[in-house]
Amino acid sequence: MNKIDKIKVGISSGDINGIGLEVILKTFEDNRMFDFCIPVLFCQNKVVSVHKKVLGKEGLKLNAINSLDKIANNKLNVLNVSNEDVTVELGKETKQGGKYALLSLQAAAKAFKSNKIDLLVTAPINKNAIQSEAFSFKGHTEYLEDQFDGKSLMILMTDELKIGLITGHIPINKVADTITPELISAKVDILHNSLKQDFGITKPKIAVLGLNPHCGDHGVIGSEDDKIVKPTLEKIQEQGKLVYGPYAADSFFGSESYKKFDGVLAMYHDQGLGPFKTLSFGEGVNFTAGLSIVRTSPDHGTAYEIAGKNQANHHSFKEAVFTSISIYKKRSEYLELTANRLQVNGKTKN
Repeated sequence: MNKIDKIKVGISSGDINGIGLEVILKTFEDNRMFDFCIPVLFCQNKVVSVHKKVLGKEGLKLNAINSLDKIANNKLNVLNVSNEDVTVELGKETKQGGKYALLSLQAAAKAFKSNKIDLLVTAPINKNAIQSEAFSFKGHTEYLEDQFDGKSLMILMTDELKIGLITGHIPINKVADTITPELISAKVDILHNSLKQDFGITKPKIAVLGLNPHCGDHGVIGSEDDKIVKPTLEKIQEQGKLVYGPYAADSFFGSESYKKFDGVLAMYHDQGLGPFKTLSFGEGVNFTAGLSIVRTSPDHGTAYEIAGKNQANHHSFKEAVFTSISIYKKRSEYLELTANRLQVNGKTKN
């Protein structure tokens, strides 16, 4: 990564019938945002124009471009991804909505691979509408893991709470069989490394939640915590990592124990995201750790029920932009520091 004054933030439009474009336009309606970054929205120009008109934001100045070489520093750049006719049906799930969400995401991924943008902020997609021969993934996280180097970890975060998921978008009846020592160790490693390089925490302290209620109550409500989770965490501790648990999820959040840790790993999607969204919905950010690309998104979905009504809260999306910039800078500094080797007495010293 190269240090630059203003970071190029790539933005995928998400589902064109949801609130994604509304929160994007509201975020960059504030001209102060251009002091921090150069935004590039990958979307069809006609679609953006429809949203501007519906929201009454026709005065918002955009820089419509067909090439990333024509980016402007002080405007929301819109790279046109298609000249086809498209119908925006606000509040509805349509295959066309999914098609243009994918076109936007593909264009953004291509731009990153070509070093035209520095990071990616994704607006919400509809996971069903976007399914096609070109997209057979369960969500953004899985798609990006397929496109870029590394193994991913979904982290929902605020300033004081970072929750990663050991298992992500899988049915609840498959969670127990999926939890293995190898998977737990891999996710701990990703979170540990991310807390160091992306957040500047020298010695991260991590909590791991139990799989079963009350961590199985010594086998009464399940044996996985005693037979798999605890021994795995003990082996990880022997490596010098500050990893603790398993903790019963209900009391862990109820007693605010999460405040004592730099990061938390939940066993499955709703175990982590349920408490997270209760504590911080509308203010949180979804960050994909472990990949070569820095990617964030807001903590909400397409919200079809309010699409086009000018009711969407853009704070989570704006926070996703700021978070991505902060992580990009932290990671750049970390990689630069770890890459520099001092020559001491003719020998290389890390």
